[in-house]
Amino acid sequence: MTLRIGTSGWAYASWRGPFYPAGLPHRLELTHAAQTFSSLEINASFYRLQSPRTYDRWSAESPDDFVFAVKGSRYITHMRRLRNVEMALANFYASGVLGLGAKLGPFVWQLPPRLAYDPALMDDFLQQLPRDTAAAAQLAAHAERGDTPDHQALDLQPLRHALEVRHESFLTEECVAQLRRHGVALVVADATGLFPLVEQATADFMYVRLHGAQALYSSGYTAEELDVWAGRIRAWQAGERSGTLPTITPGPPSGPQDVYVYFDNDIGAHAPADALALKTLLEGTPDHSSSGS
Repeated sequence: MTLRIGTSGWAYASWRGPFYPAGLPHRLELTHAAQTFSSLEINASFYRLQSPRTYDRWSAESPDDFVFAVKGSRYITHMRRLRNVEMALANFYASGVLGLGAKLGPFVWQLPPRLAYDPALMDDFLQQLPRDTAAAAQLAAHAERGDTPDHQALDLQPLRHALEVRHESFLTEECVAQLRRHGVALVVADATGLFPLVEQATADFMYVRLHGAQALYSSGYTAEELDVWAGRIRAWQAGERSGTLPTITPGPPSGPQDVYVYFDNDIGAHAPADALALKTLLEGTPDHSSSGS
């Protein structure tokens, strides 16, 4: 099964020295990070639409077997709060993200803490998410702005989506069943107890965001804590539940899972250090390696 471990974003001043070598030009930071990890989560796409030129540059600065996870636009999740987002989704997919091609990994949609579960609203949103690059290109063709790629010119590939919920009302069997119908993964999010932390397989992959063990975004993980996370990941890859996290519905995961893990405790360069440590625990080497996309 695929295992991808990396960080959420890579352009942080505090990483210069602890992670990026002294004197490394800023323009080479992505290259350095992408040679260290098999995947990175793009955070910039959450704050504003990027451009085809930017996505093309990111693709060129990463290895051939590299994969980017892409964070969905906050305009969709936090400002529109998933309502009437047809054009916003079209604009997002027309911004050039499809230019990542084979390096395009899962999309992660982070919901705001005060957005409660609304089954009808959620179903409407999930139905609009494109499941392959052709559907995404067709959606982008209706955009007000952007690249509007020709889906005939794209290599057809499936698209994966993960949902990070931050309100307890989502922790229901109804929501689990809904995510399973749409094949959308429920993010395993460690956020110092501020947001729900559950393990529930709702797709053929698990998506993990580690925001900090003790302080949100600013604390690292101990060797013992990382060992626990390594055990959970091994269980998911084997098609089992870890037995160390709460679940919503009974029963084992639906088969072995691909696993994507991103450390978001970026303050103080904890994220790259923890990602390297976990990678070593699971892969036995700190060098760049991967097992698929």
